[in-house]
Amino acid sequence: MRITRVEVTFASLLLLASLSVVAQERDRGERGAAPHAQAPHVGGGYIPPHGPAPRAAAPQQEHGRPAAPRAAAPQQEHGQPAPAQAHGRVEQHNFRDAEGHPNAPHVHSNGVWVGHTGGPEYHLAHPWEHGHFGGVIGAGHTYRIVGGGPSRFWFDGAYFAVAPPDLGYVADWNWAGDPIVLYDDPDDPGYYLAYNVRLGTYVHVLFLG
Repeated sequence: MRITRVEVTFASLLLLASLSVVAQERDRGERGAAPHAQAPHVGGGYIPPHGPAPRAAAPQQEHGRPAAPRAAAPQQEHGQPAPAQAHGRVEQHNFRDAEGHPNAPHVHSNGVWVGHTGGPEYHLAHPWEHGHFGGVIGAGHTYRIVGGGPSRFWFDGAYFAVAPPDLGYVADWNWAGDPIVLYDDPDDPGYYLAYNVRLGTYVHVLFLG
């Protein structure tokens, strides 16, 4: 059977039209697809522009009556709180909110502070017993730890101690070089929040003078 030029042209036009429709459908599908959500990273040099927001008001019981206050935690010497105890064990929290994030209080690269829950274990009988730190607080300055350990470390001639409830979160800190930014703690009087720029984690710290 002989195929005419008109039939070839017609078949070619049908093929082109079909390809055009397929391309348009594919383009609409790609534009309509939701972008792949990725969890914000932690650490790696990120510095939060500000500290955490104050925690919400105390929870309310039914009929609008305030919840009973929690008992204060026992105090150690020098006004430092003892770790919270539950049946003889230190209370544990899980702060790993995404794959690859640390199981410690940390800050996302979008500025979200994770784990600033507080509690009676951070109560101090004598807040600011040694005065206030006179250096820069906030994202405007990064300090570098030059020595010590969790119970007493220093930089720029100032000494600090990690709050006892937070001692389990600093096992991977480098006490002879890690970069630190200090932020005000809006909820726990007597404490600063020491943010580790390398790791993206933070802990409550006391100024020792």
